[in-house]
Amino acid sequence: MIRNFEKNRNLKLVLKKVKNIALIGASSNQKRDSYKVMNFLINNGYKVFPVNPNEINNTILGEKCYSRLCEIKDSIDMVDIFRSSEYVYDITKEAIVLNVNVIWTQEGIFDENAAQIAKNAGILFITNECPKKVLEN
Repeated sequence: MIRNFEKNRNLKLVLKKVKNIALIGASSNQKRDSYKVMNFLINNGYKVFPVNPNEINNTILGEKCYSRLCEIKDSIDMVDIFRSSEYVYDITKEAIVLNVNVIWTQEGIFDENAAQIAKNAGILFITNECPKKVLEN
């Protein structure tokens, strides 16, 4: 129990330093977890840039949707990934080029190789966690 508390506290400290988040796999479907998390993050003061090539003609929660991470012109502090593990490595390579501080994969999403190249680039790589749940606890 103490370990979980410490882990959650450390993750909250990471999130306190973050202002701009690119949410990969964002959805305009209100039933999807990515929509719910994006809504929560916006309501808690974060600037969220939705990224999903299938949603580029849409706005999600009032924000223009991008097809790729590299299209975002603002600086990005954190990339939050709602894509399956097979996409994480390429997303991580793109995030490294953009010099993000944190790459965060949602619950159930792992990629050891992506974690290693992020670490080698000096990027904090958080896996199998949900920032919404961290902030709620």
